[in-house]
Amino acid sequence: MKKRDVAALVRYHAEHNEPGFKAAAYTVAKCFDEMGDHELAHYVMSLVTDPNSFVPQLVPQSGLNDITDTIENIKYLQKISTTEDQPLLLPQVITDDIVGVCNAIKRDLGICKFLFQGKPGTGKTESVKQLGRMLKKDVYSVDFTQIIDSKLGQTSKNLSELFKEITAINTYNKCIILFDEIDALALDRTNSNDLREMGRITSTLLKYLDSLPKDIVIIATTNLYEHFDKALTRRFDAVINFDRYTQSDLLEIGESILNRYLDRVKFCKKNSRLFKKIMTSFNEIPYPGELSNIIKTSVAFSDPHDPEDYLRRLYHALTDNAVYDLKKLKSLKFTLREIAVLTDQSKSADD
Repeated sequence: MKKRDVAALVRYHAEHNEPGFKAAAYTVAKCFDEMGDHELAHYVMSLVTDPNSFVPQLVPQSGLNDITDTIENIKYLQKISTTEDQPLLLPQVITDDIVGVCNAIKRDLGICKFLFQGKPGTGKTESVKQLGRMLKKDVYSVDFTQIIDSKLGQTSKNLSELFKEITAINTYNKCIILFDEIDALALDRTNSNDLREMGRITSTLLKYLDSLPKDIVIIATTNLYEHFDKALTRRFDAVINFDRYTQSDLLEIGESILNRYLDRVKFCKKNSRLFKKIMTSFNEIPYPGELSNIIKTSVAFSDPHDPEDYLRRLYHALTDNAVYDLKKLKSLKFTLREIAVLTDQSKSADD
C-alpha cells in the first residue's frame, strides 16, 4: 500500500469529499486484495458501501485509476446543499407525486429518470433537494455554463466528459444528478428556428442518456415543456407537472410562508384576515418561489416601530403601485380599519 493512498483517504475525509473518500477506500481495498487478504479487502468495501446494496467486485487497477482521476477532477458537476430542513410547501397532488418518485427510487426497479416541468417558482428544483434529504442522497447539479461552448463540436465533447463524471461519481456515491433547466441543451431538433449545432447537441444528449447505467437517478427540470424535444421526453420514466396550484393552494402556502417569517421577527403583528384579503384582491397570486421572496422582503424591510408595516409593503409589492386608490380599496371590500392600516392613516381620515 502506498503512502499517498492513506494520505488521500485522510484528506478526502477531512474535506467531506464522499466520492473521493470512497474511491480512496476502494484503492486501499484493492491493495489488500492483491496482497491476498481478501477478507480484509471485502471488509473495507463493506464499510463504505450501503449495507442494503451489493458489495461490488474489485475492478482492474487501470479502470480504477480512470474513475479515481475523474472524481478528483470534477468539472461539469456541482454538489448542491440539501441541508435546509424546512418543509416543502406544495399542493397535495404534487406532494403525492414526489412521494411516488421517492418510492420508485427506493425500490430500485429501474425507474430512475424523471422530468419535472412547470412555470418558474413552482418548486421543481426545491423538490429535487427535498428528495435528496428524504433519500439521504447527495445531489449534483450539471453546470451548463461549463458545458455549452461557442466552438463547433466542443459542446458535444463536453457532454461526453460530463457523462463520464456522472458514471464515476455514481460508482462510489449513489446520488441524484440534476439537469436544472435542461432546455438549455434540449432544444426541439425539428424547430426551423433552431440552430443545427444545438440539434446535434440534443441528439448527443439522447445517446448518452440511453447509455447510462440503469441505476443512476436523473432528474431534469424545464419551464419550456411545450417546446421540449419529444424524443427526449420519452427518455424519462415519468413527467411530473408542477403547474397544478389552485388559488386556494397558493393562499394557504402564502400564509405558511408568512408565519415562518413572523415567527422570526417578533415585532410584527399577525393579521391573517387582512393578509388573506390582500392576497385574494388580485387575479393571480404569484407562485411560491416569487411569493416567498415578496413576503420575506416585506417583513425584512418593515419598520420595527410599526408592527403592521409589512402588510403595506406586501400590498405595494403585489400591486406594483406606490399610490393608494381609496375607491379601489373600498371596492375590494377592505374595511375602514383595514384601509387605515394599508394607508397608514387614522380611521377618521379615511372617512
